[in-house]
Amino acid sequence: MTQVLKNLVSLLSLEAIEEDLYRGSSQDLGFRQLFGGQVLGQCVSAASRTVEASRHVHSMHGYFLRPGDASLPVVYQVDRIRDGGSFSTRRVTAIQKGKPIFSCAASFQYDEEGFHHQLPMPDVPGPENFKSETELARLIAPMIPERLRERAVSDKPIEIRPVTRVNPFDPKPCEPVKYVWFRADGELPDDPQLHKYLLAYASDFNLLTTSMQPHGVSVFQKFMQVASLDHALWFHANLRMDDWLLYAMDSPWAGNARGFSRASIFNRAGQLVASVAQEGLTRLREDWK
Repeated sequence: MTQVLKNLVSLLSLEAIEEDLYRGSSQDLGFRQLFGGQVLGQCVSAASRTVEASRHVHSMHGYFLRPGDASLPVVYQVDRIRDGGSFSTRRVTAIQKGKPIFSCAASFQYDEEGFHHQLPMPDVPGPENFKSETELARLIAPMIPERLRERAVSDKPIEIRPVTRVNPFDPKPCEPVKYVWFRADGELPDDPQLHKYLLAYASDFNLLTTSMQPHGVSVFQKFMQVASLDHALWFHANLRMDDWLLYAMDSPWAGNARGFSRASIFNRAGQLVASVAQEGLTRLREDWK
């Protein structure tokens, strides 16, 4: 396991400070605010700490309420809403400076037998055919804003290899469909919950910007105000974050300064292991000049 991956695993591990109350460190990725994926992963981690190990998280639905501060830790308060015969439900509130920045509900279930079907995996070339985002960033390092440059060209805990490539500094209108391969950069322990925390973290990369592709705009353009508004994630099966996963994203709609994106996540064997949906703010700023 690389050091950057060890740091991410530690970030998602959380400190118990009271019953159903946890504290997580924060990581500055160079954005204007706290990366949403960190809060997603830490929320799933906090909720999982309050549920028996035989019940596995199968869904979470949350809302980003305020921008987070990457220089401060985050406190997670877990509400044990219900423990039924098969399902457990938890509400988690992420707090900074005494105010909620994110709120979500997460559901857990015993493994059960039942009907099964899934959509087929898209016919996409394998990850060995593509460069990583970090390698691509190093090729255009002088063009990257200074506050993001060091992070963009440094080693990452999650290796992302875009299949669909869009130049963020000179975007052109294209269809709202995107494919990327991703995996944790190193071998991970056999802890199914940890792999799900990491997937929640990684699921916030690339998704929202899919809705911007038809309009030829980018988060790097000063006239764009972009932020995640909500996030929903369904876990369909246990998964390995240290093996390649395909993130197949599309955006069926945008309007009213919002963009909606959805995605399917497949392992290399073609099994659908998770689904994701997100709506985000994609506002044209009138005060950017």
